[in-house]
Formats: sequence, structure tokens, C-alpha cells
Amino acid sequence: MRPQTRAGLTDSLGVGIGIYPLGIALGVLVVQAGLPWWLAPALSVGIFAGSVELLLVSMLAATTPLLTIAVTVFAVNFRHVFYALSFPIHRVRPGLPRAYSVYAMIDEAYATYVLMPAEQLTSRRIITGQLTMQAYWVLGGITGVLIARSLPQPIEGFEFALVALFVVMTLDAVRSRKELPSALLAGLAAAVAILITPENALLTALVVFTVMLAARYLLTRRSGSGESGAADA
Repeated sequence: MRPQTRAGLTDSLGVGIGIYPLGIALGVLVVQAGLPWWLAPALSVGIFAGSVELLLVSMLAATTPLLTIAVTVFAVNFRHVFYALSFPIHRVRPGLPRAYSVYAMIDEAYATYVLMPAEQLTSRRIITGQLTMQAYWVLGGITGVLIARSLPQPIEGFEFALVALFVVMTLDAVRSRKELPSALLAGLAAAVAILITPENALLTALVVFTVMLAARYLLTRRSGSGESGAADA
């Protein structure tokens, strides 16, 4: 049990280096937007989705209509529906641990465990890693609140921290040739979205990328079935 706990803590360390500053950015943005300080830890515990939390801060500060918030959150987080198709959730013990693993299936956790060999994964390792990732986020938010309250003037540019983290994770993922086609499809989807609907590029890119991933999955599966049939023959 202890080695698996240590493994989970180690898994979260590299991610935590990126998550903790993002939490700080969230806390700073909450205070600078004039919102209650407790909103930072509340979002980190209740929602635990970095990109959505940062968006919610700006939308709440601008008193955005509830329907607009709901549609935006759905569009941004819809990708999580597909994470369960390849995330090793079956390695997590049923019950409360599995329910928490589904809830805490953030991008960083997915990127950490989806490419890891199955024989190295245990329920304790995955849950420990996800719990620690959330702890980094919550503590970062509280730290950001304390920093923002002690600053004489607002700091600009903290919102770019999320973009920087995803750039680093993308570069790390494409080191594997297996994931290179997905990166190329993502770039193509973004280009198409910017050209077709520049005012709603994010939503369009997500839809196009989802369709492309589904098509790639079907083609790969069909190709694999064809090779298996030829081998059997």
C-alpha cells in the first residue's frame, strides 16, 4: 500500500508544479474581480475543472446570464465525456473511490494515467494521484487569495497560465508518435473553426475535433479488425 501511495504522490508532482500556479491565478482573479474570497476554494472543491473555473470567475464578475454560463460550461467540459472511453477507470475500486475518480478526471489526471502501462496502475495509486492534484489546486487558490489581498495594485496576465500549461502538456504528449495524429487533428480543427466561425471558434473547434477523433477511432478499429482477419486466414 505504501509504495502505491508514494507512486501516486510522485505522479502528481509534475502536474502539481503546473496546477499550483494555476490555483494561485484563480485566487488572484477572484479577488481582483471583486468576488468573495471563499469562491476560490469553493470552486476548487465543488467543480475542480481549471479552465471552467477561470471562465466562471470572469463570467460571474460580468454578471453573465445563467443560461450562457450553462452552455459555456457544457461546451468546454463536454470533452470529459470521451475521457472515460480510454481512462483506466476499471483499475479503480468500485464504490466511493471510483465515483471520486470520475469526478476528478481532469485533463492532467487523464494525461498522466492514460498512457501508463496497465500493470503499473492500481486503485490506490490513481486515487492518491488525483487527490493530491486537487490538493495542489485548492491550496494554490487559497495562496492566490492571500497574495492578491496583500498587493497594492492588480496584476495583469494571470489568465494566460492555463494556456501555458496546456501547451506544455501537448508538447509532452506528442513525444509519443502514437498521439501525433491527435495533435495534428487538433490543429486542423482549430484552423477550421477560426476560418468558419471566428466568433465561436472554441465551440466549433471542439465539435470538429470530436468528429475527427470519432472518425479516427472507427478507421483505426476497422484497420485493426482487417489485420486480425488477415492474420487468422
